[in-house]
Amino acid sequence: MLRQVHNIGRRRAWVIWLVALSVYILAVFHRTSLGVAGLLAADRFGITAAQLATFTVLQLAVYAAMQIPVGVLIDRYGSKRLMVTGLTLMTGGQMWFAFAGTFEAGMAARVLLGAGDAMIFTSLLRLVAVWFRVKQAPFITQLTGMAGQLGAIAAATPLAAALATWGWTRSFATAAGIGIVLGVLLLAVVKDSPYRGESVERIKVRALARTLAEVWGNPGTQLGLWVHFTSQFGATVFVMLWGFPFLVSGEGVDEDVASWLLIVMTVTGMAAGPAVAAFTARIPYRRSQLVLGIVGSIMAVWAVVLLWPGPAPLWLLVVLVVVTALGGPGSMVGFDLARTFHPSSHLGRATGVVNIGGFVASLATIALIGIVLDQLAPGGPSTYTLEHFRIAMSVQFLFWGVGVIQLVRYRRKSLRHLEEVHPAALDALRSGETLLPGISRPEDPRP
Repeated sequence: MLRQVHNIGRRRAWVIWLVALSVYILAVFHRTSLGVAGLLAADRFGITAAQLATFTVLQLAVYAAMQIPVGVLIDRYGSKRLMVTGLTLMTGGQMWFAFAGTFEAGMAARVLLGAGDAMIFTSLLRLVAVWFRVKQAPFITQLTGMAGQLGAIAAATPLAAALATWGWTRSFATAAGIGIVLGVLLLAVVKDSPYRGESVERIKVRALARTLAEVWGNPGTQLGLWVHFTSQFGATVFVMLWGFPFLVSGEGVDEDVASWLLIVMTVTGMAAGPAVAAFTARIPYRRSQLVLGIVGSIMAVWAVVLLWPGPAPLWLLVVLVVVTALGGPGSMVGFDLARTFHPSSHLGRATGVVNIGGFVASLATIALIGIVLDQLAPGGPSTYTLEHFRIAMSVQFLFWGVGVIQLVRYRRKSLRHLEEVHPAALDALRSGETLLPGISRPEDPRP
């Protein structure tokens, strides 16, 4: 019988969250570390722009491909085991990358990094869902995404400084060693659930296809996926690989200024998280419309920058990174939609499906930008010009366009789904509830 043995939303929940969050921050650091090391990597491995993009594309492809299997494994084995496994893979992958001397060895290391990274965020979101109260969860989810960007800040400045001072091997090996310390804390502190007697869902092979079909067939899942797809990739592409070369080789800014702009981008995403969380908690019926507004703003600013005659002034580049950064908090709305449209027993799988969206868009965009740059500047990074980047970075509009169309489409479908399956759920959503009677909550909680 299910019995609560720990308070939710109290001190123990926060301690568990902080330890798990530390692992996620490290995962973001590993994920974005190539952003400031891209030009060094091109020299170290003697590779083209498309090959450089392959490092990140392969890492993100592994990450995206593992989201549904990871969601199933979380529902089956719990968050703690998945996070320990993921941290182990990331630590091994980053250590391998530190000593890799060939393009092939570097690729293998990025595969391990992507596989380990794939297990962290979804596991953390499940911990948030079970350890915090309903009204706390949207805020904690945004706070998680916001704090996770500290890893990107660490990659933008301390790693850049370490690479300049210590060199490639020592810098990446030191970063890998942090995972050992966090692994000890993870084993000692994190618990899967505040309940005793709760067994994580035991999924039989024959039932797996059915439950995955239910998750995928729910239009709320697909709405969450397209929210994540449309809003996340712009910031990811910029921070993970092409932003730094675009600023330095394209716009002609100093490397220190480029690093500073990446920090401004990350801090903006962190600062905007609570505002987006407050909106989604108070007006959940308008969540996807908020995302459409964010994406529209990002598209508008990018259009101005790419059409600007000559290099854009610094103030406009600041506006670019600030507005693009809003896509990060906007993408977190997709996970809040997963909570709304699914019971907790399906949450791992639903979150995994949603998380695929932004990373598929990111890897496709990163790869296409690399291909375009290679066609325009076959001489390599030293020959990139602003005109080359204007054409290459314009490929983002293709993905934004597809995402906006699908987002609008599945918003309509998800609202029709609520009306057909449980009309009271639609009324509850309009009144400001995010867990819905008959959908994500067994019974209507209202008196």
